[in-house]
Amino acid sequence: MDQAEAANTATKSLLADMGVIGMAPIEPVVLAALVTAEPLLLIGPHGTAKSYLLNRIAMALGLQWRHYNASLLNFDDLVGYPLPNGNGSLQYVQTPSSIWGAEVVFLDEISRCRPDLQNKLFPIIHERRVQGILLDKLVYRWSAMNPPLSDGDEEHGYRGSEPLDQALADRFAFVVEMPEWKHFSEQEQEQVILRGEDTIATTVARRLQERIQAGRALLPSVREMFGEKLAVYIRLLMALLSQAELGLSPRRGGMLLRNFLAVHTARILMDPEAELRESCLMALNHSFPQRAMGIEVSRVKILKCHREAWQVAALEDNDPCRLLIMESDPLRRALRASRIKSLSSSEFSSIVADCLASLRPGGRHALAATLFESGAAGNLVAAVAQQCGLLYGLIATPQSIHESVRANSPRHHVWQRVVAALARMDPKDMETTLTTNLLVGLFATGELSTDADVDRASTAWFEARSQIKERAA
Repeated sequence: MDQAEAANTATKSLLADMGVIGMAPIEPVVLAALVTAEPLLLIGPHGTAKSYLLNRIAMALGLQWRHYNASLLNFDDLVGYPLPNGNGSLQYVQTPSSIWGAEVVFLDEISRCRPDLQNKLFPIIHERRVQGILLDKLVYRWSAMNPPLSDGDEEHGYRGSEPLDQALADRFAFVVEMPEWKHFSEQEQEQVILRGEDTIATTVARRLQERIQAGRALLPSVREMFGEKLAVYIRLLMALLSQAELGLSPRRGGMLLRNFLAVHTARILMDPEAELRESCLMALNHSFPQRAMGIEVSRVKILKCHREAWQVAALEDNDPCRLLIMESDPLRRALRASRIKSLSSSEFSSIVADCLASLRPGGRHALAATLFESGAAGNLVAAVAQQCGLLYGLIATPQSIHESVRANSPRHHVWQRVVAALARMDPKDMETTLTTNLLVGLFATGELSTDADVDRASTAWFEARSQIKERAA
């Protein structure tokens, strides 16, 4: 076999050879789940071949397996019927469908399962136990579900498909979004239409089994080579994901490491030139339990966090860019960025724009003032500089307002709150002038609609000004 033929054999889709078409985007992830035997959850609309994929894999592996429809499942279906034995305890009478002796368990429609039964499925998925008894032959735990409804969003979810409990969802190492028909190529769509229910060729089944064994043999070397580097990357990544409101549990950190290493191992078996960075992104996209909980997970946010964490992971511990990216407070992050001369204008502007969007009125005005007074605004691109200029102009320019308001109206109450807040300040203090401009300006532009808005804006202003003075001292 020459090199070209070997490369073609290495990259050829095993799943396609098994009759499962269009799965190339997730094939390394599925293979990684088979290599590690970590719990696998498939999420996708009806007709996306979730059950077909798992059924074909189980058939190719030749393992004893059980396929349960969780929406119709009773606990007796899993364990059999309990009968007292001579020792005063219970023993279960096994049936052909009971879980004892199974090497693969597939829990279909798990999001339609009764909550009380979900609790009983938890130890099966988490620790391969039922009623405290170890299922010593059980290797693989697979599940599938339709996208759950989220806040009544019937366009993207399924009625009756409920979000999984957080603890249960977090036990699935891989949470895989299935490729959809609209993303298939024309050739793949035609292959699906023509597909029959053929048996899996012995050679194909053997190739899958050999690929899994090769992955298990290679995985320790991949971990030894990349484990420490990925630990740093994951620590940074989880901090960034938390800032992006995609936080993961501490337990998930260990899962991410195993997922990244396993997916990279799977990709190496398909392509020896596979890049670790792309392997990590692929694994990350299919590692969020939030998807099973009906919580939207933005791929744009994932990509941004991945890129930043990957870049910083290669920096020295005392590099200012590492400290910058790990700073969660938006005001401190913008101030730190203003002192890093190596940042380009576009990089600095992107950071400032993100921070302005994260800060409340008052806080963002304080930041804008500092950027202009320190000269750092000169490093901003035009659009962000203009935004800062408008914010700074509001507090730097004396404000006047001429408006008639009805007594005891909501707007009248807000104005009284503004006046009361300013009356408590020293009229000779320069801060009073700036605060007056801020509150009157925000009132005039309609950004203060309740008494609470006045309190929040003034608090945000004073806290930000205090932080800025402390850092300048």
